[in-house]
Amino acid sequence: MKTSSYNPDVLNCIANLSNDEVFTPPELANKMLDLLPQELFSNPKTTFLDPFTKSGVFLREIVKRLDRGLESQIPDRQKRIDHILHNQVFGIACTELTSLLARRSVYCSKHANSKYSVSKFDSEEGNIIYKNLKHTWVNGKCKYCGASQAVYDRGSEAEQYAYMFIHTDNPKKFFNMHFDVIVGNPPYQLSDSGFGISAKPIYDRFITQAKLLRPRYLTMIVPARWYAGGKGLDDFRDEMLHDNHLRIIHDFPQAFECFSGVQIKGGVCYFLWDRDHPGLCDVVTHKDGKESGTVHRPLLEEGCDTFIRYNEAVSILHKVMKNKESSMIDYVSSRQPFGLDTTFHGKEKGSIKLYENQGVSFVEESQIDKNKSIIKQYKVFIPRAGSGSDAFPHSILGKPFVGEPYSACTETYMFIGPYNNLEECKNVVSYISTKFLRFLVMLKKVTQDTTRNVYSLVPLQDFSHPWTDEMLYKKYGFTEEEIAFIESMIRPMD
Repeated sequence: MKTSSYNPDVLNCIANLSNDEVFTPPELANKMLDLLPQELFSNPKTTFLDPFTKSGVFLREIVKRLDRGLESQIPDRQKRIDHILHNQVFGIACTELTSLLARRSVYCSKHANSKYSVSKFDSEEGNIIYKNLKHTWVNGKCKYCGASQAVYDRGSEAEQYAYMFIHTDNPKKFFNMHFDVIVGNPPYQLSDSGFGISAKPIYDRFITQAKLLRPRYLTMIVPARWYAGGKGLDDFRDEMLHDNHLRIIHDFPQAFECFSGVQIKGGVCYFLWDRDHPGLCDVVTHKDGKESGTVHRPLLEEGCDTFIRYNEAVSILHKVMKNKESSMIDYVSSRQPFGLDTTFHGKEKGSIKLYENQGVSFVEESQIDKNKSIIKQYKVFIPRAGSGSDAFPHSILGKPFVGEPYSACTETYMFIGPYNNLEECKNVVSYISTKFLRFLVMLKKVTQDTTRNVYSLVPLQDFSHPWTDEMLYKKYGFTEEEIAFIESMIRPMD
């Protein structure tokens, strides 16, 4: 009787340290390496760097490819492995733990100079280095990564999370050499000691630092929130979207399609940056286990200030923008529309009705110091937190409702308006409830938070009458395929 044995790749079985440092499955690492010109793996002079290695999966898979690619040039297996590990493959570990793990993956030993190492080095580190650096504090923040001193100023025996690659003004100093390829999966964020579980993105700093080394190719997988900017990402977003060296993007609106069991709001993407061959970008969207066809297009459509992650949405947006209508953003309030934060609670009685986090209460007009002229007018309130779902179709926005005269809200809500009467407000609510409007919001909304900016692609309408999707589809001349795509992405509003 035949028996089968299960021999899993150990790097598929490692639990993630956190949502900040996510291990890359071998299959995903190889898909990213497939983006590179494969002749790189047949050149004994090509050099590779993973500057934030965790499990060592990228380096290990690179070694496998080089081992096959150099077989005819260096027939002796041991000499070939020695050449690859000493001259072509380099890493900088994120932490002491991951340095040991990466060396075990690449050298088959956590110490590169041990008798178990597949290639002997003079030092324990080999070409996978790590040093427990300290942050450089300036006014309570690290000048290199922005980490909070209150959170990360620890004893010397504790892990500092002062990642080597970005805590220097001279990243060339680590190996004093040029790298043809930089590849990896950087840490995503650090706690910034803000409200609740607030954290600031950090992956952008790794990409910027890698570009300073001027590799021929750069490929990384990172959260896709940079498409929309915000929280320190605005300058980085602008630089990326105007960089014509970004040649391929594989976009995953649902992060679990890359990282099983990991939730990353807004999804993830991996990309190829090509130093010597600028041009348009090949965009591929992955959703529900399927991928869209590759579309060769600019990262910014003409007249649009955001990256449209869905290829199918580009033609829809072009038809909407062709009318050159005013944007609804001019009627949408900013955060804290009446100057009251989400923790503010009113009283049982007062002259102004207040919509807040825990329901409805009342305040006096004297307690409000912002947008006082709006209080006495009609407007539409809408929750600032939109749908948190990563599955499609979903609602994108919370349910809007009419804000009567002498009403206000905390920052739990935003207002849209003001408007002249109740009927006009009801017509605005009908418009917000359409799949059309929420689809256009979706193109700019990559997190649960719904800022004023996400309404910038939404055209203003005539609110003397209500709106339906059928009316809007006809107005903008959408095809059956375009309508079907909108319907597949947005569910009816309750």
